[in-house]
Amino acid sequence: MIKHDILVIGGGLAGLRAALEAHLRGADVAVISKVHPIRSHSVAAQGGINAALGQDDSWEAHTLDTVKGSDYLADQDAVEVMCRDAPGRVLEMEHWGTLFSRTPDGHIAQRPFGGAGFPRTCYAGDRTGHNLLHTLYEQVLRAGIRIYREWLVTRLVVDEGRCTGFIAMHTPDSKLEAFGAKATVLATGGYGRIYQRSTNAIINRGYGISLAYHAGVPLQDMEFVQFHPTTLMGSNILMTEGARGEGGYLYNRLHERFMSTYAHDMMELAPRDIVARSIQIEIDEGRGFEGGYVHLDITHLGEKKIEERLGGIRQISIDFAGIDPVKEPIPVQPGQHYSMGGVPCDVNGATPLEGLYAAGECACVSVHGANRLGGNSLLDTIVFGKRAGEHAAGFVKGITMSAVDAYLESLVREKQAISDLMGEGGGNFAVVRDELRSVMQQDVGVFRHRDGLQRAVDMIKELRERGRNVRVKSNATSFNFELLNAIELKGMLELGQVIAEGALAREESRGAHYRTDFLERDDEHWLKHTLAYQTPEGPRLEYKDVTITQFQPKRREY
Repeated sequence: MIKHDILVIGGGLAGLRAALEAHLRGADVAVISKVHPIRSHSVAAQGGINAALGQDDSWEAHTLDTVKGSDYLADQDAVEVMCRDAPGRVLEMEHWGTLFSRTPDGHIAQRPFGGAGFPRTCYAGDRTGHNLLHTLYEQVLRAGIRIYREWLVTRLVVDEGRCTGFIAMHTPDSKLEAFGAKATVLATGGYGRIYQRSTNAIINRGYGISLAYHAGVPLQDMEFVQFHPTTLMGSNILMTEGARGEGGYLYNRLHERFMSTYAHDMMELAPRDIVARSIQIEIDEGRGFEGGYVHLDITHLGEKKIEERLGGIRQISIDFAGIDPVKEPIPVQPGQHYSMGGVPCDVNGATPLEGLYAAGECACVSVHGANRLGGNSLLDTIVFGKRAGEHAAGFVKGITMSAVDAYLESLVREKQAISDLMGEGGGNFAVVRDELRSVMQQDVGVFRHRDGLQRAVDMIKELRERGRNVRVKSNATSFNFELLNAIELKGMLELGQVIAEGALAREESRGAHYRTDFLERDDEHWLKHTLAYQTPEGPRLEYKDVTITQFQPKRREY
């Protein structure tokens, strides 16, 4: 059995920032991750990170933009915390070594992003996540924090109402191990790969979120799924919002800048939910190109500017679509991108389960509400990662480790569960998984309707039954990916059901949740958060109020 005061599950930005802060405050902390930390999905973030650094900008303006962008579902006290902390966290990353792009006079450069009233997004070319993640990883190495790489956490251990650690599988040899901790921090990212088209890394299957769900923690606002407007046609690799922030245009096949129809003032820099729906309407109504896409045109920016600020986009376009955006427009379509919902927690990362903290995309603080603004996700990771690490370090003082018996019992149950998965006959995980992705894409996507959502709920229930009969044929003990996929499939099916049932119940259109049978936002009945509790019959939905401080809901116009 392995023991630490604090164990952080996840080696991305939120996890590393939490671990570093806990270490700086004197805790014995370690990180456990499915992959090497610098292969975490945080590395794929391109466009930038928001902070009100400009003299004509303010944290109050940042707060207003974020609340408005969220379609007023974000908790405003939490948004205030994030926006107040933003300049300090960004400058801290700069001092630790992040190579931000610069203005001619040497200040951190900032670009416009959708839904923002000021150029507020700090960036490192179009590899901002890459630069931030490497900086934090260097700091973690410098601090000597232990990292357990290539471990899949399969079950949280709960003893007398407190999370006291977890069981994990070491993927190089498939051995199970018990990990004991006085506090555990979930920082496992999103669940994009339950959709057919996603910008997420293959590892983003939402299993970390399902760990909390299994441990009795309700999931919050899971029906709010963000679709990025511009993903590369075919592979759905992200084409950063920075491309539009630098002046890129969107054209349909009639060469019309169609955003003038949907957001006349902000055009391509309207919030993501609006731009994604606009593109999908153009495609659905026959003004897209054959195959289902529109053009993102940056050719007029010129090769020098594209290479300086969008060099990654250019290289991805060449490598994965055979198109040089210096000479030709990029074919793009909407794709799943971000999870606004997740494990509910306060601004210090504390979840309803004592001893369990959450930070980053797997968490729901909630600062993004029904629609996240570009540039706020990276900010979320380092602001709330720090706060989770800080408060977990305070929590563990005076806490004793649970008795070994509690872990041994969980270890035995987990060994039996995995043994039950092995054997001939039964179904194949890939068949069930692909059908889940298909129904999520078709019926729980950019546009939703009662009939489609009900069809999705029914289909997912059937898939869950079939999922119970999935069997792993491979007996390999080293990197048995068939086994890993089969283990994670159960969590994917549960999250799909929570999303679909939450979306079916919410009879309104708000942010990224757009019902074609309920076109308007309904504050009288639906200005509230969804909470989904696990039961044997499926999720039980409850609701709680949204925290409003200074901005009363009003109609969003851009």
